[in-house]
Amino acid sequence: MNSNYNKLFEPFTFASGVTIDNRVMMAPMTTNSAFENGMVTTDELLYYKRRSAGLGAVITSCAQVMENGKFAGSFSAASDNRIESLSKLAKTIQSTGAKAILQIFHVGRMGTSSTLRGEQPVSASAVPALRDFAETPRALSDQEVRELIKAYGEATRRAIQAGFDGVELHGANTYLIQQFFSPHSNRRDDHWGGTREKRMNLPLAVVQAAKEAVKTYAEKPFILGYRISPEEMEEPGITLADTLELLEKLKTQGLDYFHVSVGNVMQGPMRDKKNKKPVIQIIQEKVGKDIPIIGVGLIQTPDEAIDALALGIPLIAIGREAIVEPDWIKKVREGNEKFIRTEIRPQDRADLMLPDAMWEYVESRPGWLPIVED
Repeated sequence: MNSNYNKLFEPFTFASGVTIDNRVMMAPMTTNSAFENGMVTTDELLYYKRRSAGLGAVITSCAQVMENGKFAGSFSAASDNRIESLSKLAKTIQSTGAKAILQIFHVGRMGTSSTLRGEQPVSASAVPALRDFAETPRALSDQEVRELIKAYGEATRRAIQAGFDGVELHGANTYLIQQFFSPHSNRRDDHWGGTREKRMNLPLAVVQAAKEAVKTYAEKPFILGYRISPEEMEEPGITLADTLELLEKLKTQGLDYFHVSVGNVMQGPMRDKKNKKPVIQIIQEKVGKDIPIIGVGLIQTPDEAIDALALGIPLIAIGREAIVEPDWIKKVREGNEKFIRTEIRPQDRADLMLPDAMWEYVESRPGWLPIVED
């Protein structure tokens, strides 16, 4: 192995006590391939097994905490009769030596009534997303918000009972936790909105519900992470200053990490084009001394991974590159980094073990992954 990459292979221990073998994780990515009832398919088990070996940890695609919080093909952690299915996923990942972290979420206003069997999507307020064909959601009542918080705790319990090593609370990528924090989607004037501090109440309450489940049900160290999108382009929308204030609150809550979701790990603030400092570095300098930061976004080569760690963060996640090159960590470890794939050829499909729905997803989004013909 090239000694320049030694940093990638140093073990890391979270505050909870869980140790991962190295600093490289697999980022959560939608497979769109679960059964309609949220059970894990064999195709998905093969997909994860193909990519897990050698990584420190794998963060799965998101699992809904309530059945009105799903999108087509998402996993379900919304009922006890899905624990066995989730257990198969955890065991598949762990059989390769990687730690298994289940990401849990509620789709909120990003859902559709067709996927929800005619039910109207829900959100913090009755404000549609700024996208084509977005549906106007129904605002959750105070009682429903409290039921939602409880559902995150119950989903965490199910992840523990399914044998996962941790959960990641999905507070990013426009889903419901983020919708409660965003001034665009949250126009409430009660305990759950109205000021920035009140918009923090839902994220903080979800963390507390998950923590209580870990305290009650986990019999061994268990990872609790939080994913966040630092900015929104909507007006009004989440600013980097908003996010830094939220992270200051969250860092005191006993979490194991913050996973900062950006398109490119080196990108600067979206709202301040003159500031070229990477957003992840800004967050690292603000809260990184108190809680580990996972960096993600267009990391393809081991040199780019090392450059990301040079921002001061202790952990990186590879996303789309893990789809293109399931043997990424193996090739780096064995000194074969020059053979790392950065493009997909159609004839690679069988080796990549991509579920049919995921392949269709990739093909329908030109440029999302580089597919090339020989």
